[in-house]
Amino acid sequence: MESVREQLQIFTRRFGLLNASCCDECCGEQVSMAQSYILFEVRRSESPSMQQVAEELGMDVTTFSRQAKGLEARGLVSRRVSADDRRVMFLGLTDDGRKVLEKIDGYMAARLEEVFGRMSSFERETVVRSLGLLNEALIEASQGTANQKGTIACCK
Repeated sequence: MESVREQLQIFTRRFGLLNASCCDECCGEQVSMAQSYILFEVRRSESPSMQQVAEELGMDVTTFSRQAKGLEARGLVSRRVSADDRRVMFLGLTDDGRKVLEKIDGYMAARLEEVFGRMSSFERETVVRSLGLLNEALIEASQGTANQKGTIACCK
């Protein structure tokens, strides 16, 4: 299994998932990786609660709240109080938030095309199918444990 871990570590490092912030060539906004993930999840979940996004990303609520406030201060997300429970806050993307996310999406699509362009269509399909299988297995392996769903790392 050490070779699997090694390959995952190398992939993460080469893909740039550990970069502290998004670079100017990406969106020109200096959006941190955590903030990029938050924007993505807010769009994906369509007006999720702050708790829901924090749980999905495996972030503690205090850290998440600080990140969300930063995004709100920059005009990238909006927060609204639930009509049913005033303790619950829902997040939404602002027009500026959608624009930043579109820039990030475009940058990532181009980078992925550059990578996948070096593979045959069969290899691309195999990688995509394998990533889906890996994600499903991560969820199954973490069920019934204290870990965030779908994670296997010993630290968050």
